[in-house]
Amino acid sequence: MEQTRKAALVLVLVLSVLATACGNSGDDDDATAGASTTQATAGDEGEPAADEGEGDSGSFVPLEGVSGVTDDEIRFAAIGTRTNNPLGTCILDCYAAGIQAYFDHVNANGGVHGRQLVLSETIDDALAENQVRSLDVISRDDVFGVFSATLLATGFGDLDAAGVPTFVWNIHADDFRDRPSIFGHLPASCSTCTQRLLPYLVQQARATRVAALGYGISQNSKICTSSLRDSVEAFSEDIGGAEVVYFNDELAFGLPNGVGPEVTAMQEAGVDFIASCMDLNGMETLGRELQRQGMDDVVMSHPNTYDQQFVADAGGIFEGDYVTPQFLPFEADTGNELQAAFRDQMEAQGEALTELAMIGFINADTAVRGLLEAGPEFDRQTVIDALNALTDYSAGGLIAPIDWTVGHTAPTPEQPQPRTCAAPVQVVDGAFQTVADPSTPFLCFDNEAEGWEEPEQVAFDET
Repeated sequence: MEQTRKAALVLVLVLSVLATACGNSGDDDDATAGASTTQATAGDEGEPAADEGEGDSGSFVPLEGVSGVTDDEIRFAAIGTRTNNPLGTCILDCYAAGIQAYFDHVNANGGVHGRQLVLSETIDDALAENQVRSLDVISRDDVFGVFSATLLATGFGDLDAAGVPTFVWNIHADDFRDRPSIFGHLPASCSTCTQRLLPYLVQQARATRVAALGYGISQNSKICTSSLRDSVEAFSEDIGGAEVVYFNDELAFGLPNGVGPEVTAMQEAGVDFIASCMDLNGMETLGRELQRQGMDDVVMSHPNTYDQQFVADAGGIFEGDYVTPQFLPFEADTGNELQAAFRDQMEAQGEALTELAMIGFINADTAVRGLLEAGPEFDRQTVIDALNALTDYSAGGLIAPIDWTVGHTAPTPEQPQPRTCAAPVQVVDGAFQTVADPSTPFLCFDNEAEGWEEPEQVAFDET
């Protein structure tokens, strides 16, 4: 019971991060109205020692005393949650599959600095043992770096203090920030900042009466739900007067008693759009209750339901809803070569295309980029320093560019990120479609604009 409670607490931390990138929309024609379209370059820090993913087999230099590095290999461990996972989703195994897919791609082209990349260990932290497993890896000193996809990031501080380059599924705002050795697929985030994506998508859905829902298990969930409400209210006049008419940040994690009374209350309030800080299982429970009470036409915004099989198995209850992946959606059509490599390698491994696999793939690209930038005479610290000098890292166009010179420090409402980008998708006939044009799937918002501005549609360059 205590393990499940801890996992629930972490889940709402996850959602407080993801909520800033979530929203939903109307049909494809309306979703792109007012949004300009560009092709953006991802970097200004120059090319790395070799193109990401192409290997660099001609730059071998013998090294001594570098943890996890031999003349033939650069070894990494992956630590994450497999057993005791209260979400019931594929985390560690899917994540490791993505890392291996990237390593296979690079190794087929000569590896890095004349060495092969090796995922030597995949370690289950069984939900509550992340710190124990991390300390064990640190003490053995037989891997160069660590990958982590966990629900309880209790080992992040130890890995950072030990100077271990660590690449993570960044769903842990408090455990991630201000730790220069930890690199996420997202930079540090602001849980209290208002966002522009949600009100934009409320506008596109032609919704006027919004509900904001979250779990009551921790203060972080309350902050997340409040941010949803504040975002709509901040731009209400700009999006046709939409307002939050139902607010509930006290839902029980797992919805053990259902949500019948809450849905009835939303029906009485005339809710036509629901923004949530809930996990995918909670969203399914909510969707089925909406259907039962005849509210099928209510559009829902999902923070983390980017799972095609889960949506298909739900039997249509998510039709018309929106989800925001944290990377270039699989449904995009930008001609991205690294995304194509991901598809090819996952097919070769017989693995499904999943969100966690792509995050593992992106984390692996970050690790390789650090090795290439550090040069053939690398060690842990030079890789960390090289990554922290990058100002526009985009994982070959798979993510919105990160400025790692400031990426470990969370923005604030007073000093927000200059620009935020997200690539939401819509469930149409049971499958995902990009909200924006599939060739420019990211919607980027200028946070420094004093008034409301329509987003710019962007595809990031692969450099």
